[in-house]
Order: sequence, then C-alpha cells, then structure tokens
Amino acid sequence: MPAAERARYIQTLREFPDRLEAVVLPLSDAQLDQRVAESEWSPRQIVHHLADSHMSANFRFRLPLDEDNPVVPTYDQEAWSRHADYAMPLGPSLLIIRGLHQRFVALLESLTEEQWRHPVRHPEHGQLDVEDIARRYAGHCDNHIQQMNAVGAKFGW
Repeated sequence: MPAAERARYIQTLREFPDRLEAVVLPLSDAQLDQRVAESEWSPRQIVHHLADSHMSANFRFRLPLDEDNPVVPTYDQEAWSRHADYAMPLGPSLLIIRGLHQRFVALLESLTEEQWRHPVRHPEHGQLDVEDIARRYAGHCDNHIQQMNAVGAKFGW
C-alpha cells in the first residue's frame, strides 16, 4: 500500500476526536438522544459505541505486532448498546476516544513496512493485517460522523 494511503488513515485517526467533538458538544441532551429510526443509534449511543469499539481497536492494532497471527476479540455491539452506561453523559467516552487516538497515531507512525503487514485473524472478517485494521477504523470514524450528521439533517441541527 502506498505510504500516502497510510498517511490518510493516520490523519483521519488523528483528527477524529476533534471532528467528533465538533459534532456532539454543541448538542443538547434531547438532541443527543434523537434517532433517524427506532432501530438506529442516537448520537449519544454512537459516541459510547465508538469508545468501546476503539478500545477493541487497541487490541487489534497491538496483538499482531507481538503475537503470531492472533485471533482478535469481538463483542456484541448491539447488546453492549443496551447497557446503562450508554445513557451516560459523553465526557468519559470522549476522553477515552481522545486518548486512544493519540496513542493510535503514535503507534502507527512508528511502524515499519513489515509491521504494517503483520497478520491478524478476525472471526467475522477473516485474515487481515495491521494496515487493514487502520483502514477499517479510519472508515469507522467517517461512517459514524456521517451517521450523526444524518440525525442532524433529519432534525435540523
């Protein structure tokens, strides 16, 4: 993969906490709990999901650097979204996301060509490498910003 593509993934991960906060911090509690549809997550749930998902990303980036073709953990994101902590204020999850992303950037910027290619096995997605994980999480960031913007478009904020 060209270095320019990797640099884009890293830049997306670097900028994501600021982009996320720009979307959610101006929102009222009522707006944070709005949904496009009953089956969709609210911005509040998305932020808490992002913290959980990106804590998983930490393992997904690191395990292949230190283990031989590890299987990365997964979790039931729908089940987790029903726990009481998904109704909390955003502050704790925003702090988690900010800290994790600073660490992701430092880690990814330090990788050698060989480390980018270290394999990892995902139970649902099959054989991946560290670069695939970086691409997926950069896309995950963009996807959830778009999802929250769709809520805002529906409700006019």
